[in-house]
Amino acid sequence: MIYITRKERFNAAHKLYREDWTQEKNTETFGKCANPNWHGHNYDLYVTIKGEIDPETGFVIDLKELKKIILEEVVNKLDHKNINMDVDFMKGKLASTEILAIAIWDQLKAPIAKHGAELHAIKLFETENNYVEYFG
Repeated sequence: MIYITRKERFNAAHKLYREDWTQEKNTETFGKCANPNWHGHNYDLYVTIKGEIDPETGFVIDLKELKKIILEEVVNKLDHKNINMDVDFMKGKLASTEILAIAIWDQLKAPIAKHGAELHAIKLFETENNYVEYFG
């Protein structure tokens, strides 16, 4: 078993806000992240896959294919978008980095499996100091 990681980047806006709470409770809970006028991040996404090396190609997965999957299923849907309003796979979900990482996993798992590899981890940096890791 070998692991390989692909890094991609995207920029997106969001706010942490629950419709069923008052603005005061949202601000108390989420602080400036509940700003009614949104805020944004430059995200770094690391997608780690695992599998056996194909003896004919020397690959677990062709990295061009992995890049294509990540761009089509995740980055193109998130980049320069409002996560709360524009992203189909985030509709009705709180736009925290934790929930976003799980949603990204759900977007990538099946397409990666079709190429004979297994999704191992999602690491999503919201800032240079804060990131989430998800292992499914």
